[in-house]
Amino acid sequence: MAYINFPKEFDPSLLKRPEDDLNAIEESVDKILSNVKERGDEALIEYARLFDSSDLSSGLFVTECEIKEAEGLLSEKLKTAIKRAAKNIKAFHLSQRMTEEQVETENGVTCWRVSRAIEKVGLYIPGGTAPLFSTVLMLAIPAAVAGCEDIILATPAKNGKISPAILYAASISGVKKILKAGGAQAIAAFAYGTESVKKRDKIFGPGNRFVSLAKKRIQGICAIDMVAGPSEVMVVIDKSANPLFAATDLLSQAEHGPDSQVVLLIQGKREEAEEIYNSVERELEFCISKLGRREYMLPSLSHSVAFSFEDRDKLIEAINIYAPEHLIINTEHDEEILEGVRNAGSIFLGPYSPESAGDYASGTNHTLPTSGWAVSSSGVSLDSYVKKITVQRLSKEGITALGETIMEMAKNEGLMAHSLAAEVRCNE
Repeated sequence: MAYINFPKEFDPSLLKRPEDDLNAIEESVDKILSNVKERGDEALIEYARLFDSSDLSSGLFVTECEIKEAEGLLSEKLKTAIKRAAKNIKAFHLSQRMTEEQVETENGVTCWRVSRAIEKVGLYIPGGTAPLFSTVLMLAIPAAVAGCEDIILATPAKNGKISPAILYAASISGVKKILKAGGAQAIAAFAYGTESVKKRDKIFGPGNRFVSLAKKRIQGICAIDMVAGPSEVMVVIDKSANPLFAATDLLSQAEHGPDSQVVLLIQGKREEAEEIYNSVERELEFCISKLGRREYMLPSLSHSVAFSFEDRDKLIEAINIYAPEHLIINTEHDEEILEGVRNAGSIFLGPYSPESAGDYASGTNHTLPTSGWAVSSSGVSLDSYVKKITVQRLSKEGITALGETIMEMAKNEGLMAHSLAAEVRCNE
């Protein structure tokens, strides 16, 4: 992990993320999308056999028997943990329900908004090196809270089997339809529809490069939550922070994959900051020696970097330029830094708020903008699953009061029917 001290000017180009060249997989993804669009279920069965060694000719969806069997395969301890996390996630997303107030803009003119759930949603759960059953909770629970009527979850079945934890998390989240399909082919099924899968109105969920590119390709045909890139964390510390806490926070993201990036920001004078950095480095080496998944951590750390700043404003500038997916502020005056943060996916304050709390059980959603998109995007929330529809009601008094304004503006835009629609009501 490279270390750079910036007592004065900060060079934003040094916060560059590793680039992911998707050109090499464009042809493959486009072929998969086209094949599923044209051949439907037949293509899904073919890709399941090719990529996942699964024979789905007898059915593309998980059966009730498989779901019941999965519950029996899990320990009571894990089931209790999943249920507790689900309770907190549900509570947090229920709190996001809002009652829209009616506003009388003029006498007799009332405007308001109503929320309506997106009807058909597709939730994608990766099936890579770890079964992300926590992502099932993060996507399915807000969909259920929002009132989405038709929810399909898709995840690859390796050798015909799906992780029991994924099936259990889906079951307690209210998901009844689970499609045994992964990769770009699952995204294609959601976007275009097949004989067995109704076309979705919106697709949610992270995935590998193939999934990300497929989601990018089908925008315009089907709405998506976001195009997610590699996971990332920015950890901010000072002399008050425990270096072991900082090291474990960095590694908790580095273990996601070799393309993940972790960034350490240290607030303090040069000599003090170097001492803090060396302490974190020692803890990193110790932890790596004890943990698995080194094949992911070491490549991730090789393109990760640490910076130190004497000036707090410069440190905050670096945060906002990078716009991290996860931001941990573990400093003596964390709320003063928080006040200046404009760009971040999710923020964790204080020494006892690891990023893993948000990933699993605190209640906030872990489906977040990556690759700098936090400058303009939010993570998944209840709002992601609803549409806001404006409503207005004008009385005779209201249209009479606004009539001249409407007619004058419409005539000057050359839209005479617009003007007439107001005029006939005013003259009734």
